[in-house]
Amino acid sequence: MSSASGLNSDPDPQDPYSVLGLKPGASFDEVRQAKEKCLIEAGEDTMKKARIEASYDSVLMLSLKERQLGKLSNEAASASKREDQQLAASSGPKDSNVLLAPLKKINSFKNEVDSGGLWPEFSLPEGIGLTLRLALGAFALLLILVAAPGTTELILSVCTIGLFLSQIRRGRRALQSLGWSVVFLSTGLILGNIILNTSSNSILETSLSSDQIQAIPAIIVMWIGALFLA
Repeated sequence: MSSASGLNSDPDPQDPYSVLGLKPGASFDEVRQAKEKCLIEAGEDTMKKARIEASYDSVLMLSLKERQLGKLSNEAASASKREDQQLAASSGPKDSNVLLAPLKKINSFKNEVDSGGLWPEFSLPEGIGLTLRLALGAFALLLILVAAPGTTELILSVCTIGLFLSQIRRGRRALQSLGWSVVFLSTGLILGNIILNTSSNSILETSLSSDQIQAIPAIIVMWIGALFLA
């Protein structure tokens, strides 16, 4: 370490290096250690402590100027850079990060919307996924046609869960999958209600109950959703 006798000698009050007991070109670690040593030696003398702090700041400023002029050694330049980083870390950016956090969340939400995260994409699955969805959809439709009275609601509930799981398996988030499952179920039930209210007597006189007639479009719509929603 380049420090000499610190405050034990008679330093030049105009020379910050002399106050700290250092020679020009001292590294950042040497400057910091010299300051700590001098502060301990100063005891309760507030005037000496103020002069030490001022000298410490002056040495850092001189090191910065020398670095800008290209006169600083590589070791001293690295030390000065570390000091700059420490000063930056202990000041404004932390507060600014707190202030910018809501903006980052808004940006993230906007990017998700822009990239289609909240809106469905339509594409057919491949391989066994397509075969399984076709088979299960046909099976659900058959169940509705032969369902006992009072079981249509249970079948619709199972189909809604199936549509939800289908979207999850294809990479959609749970909340979005649930939302679109409800939308497809509601759309199907509305279509079924329209068909029921506008159907002719020949349709109403079939062996199918009104619940079955209303549930068939819902099953078909959710079947389409399971096939195409990605």
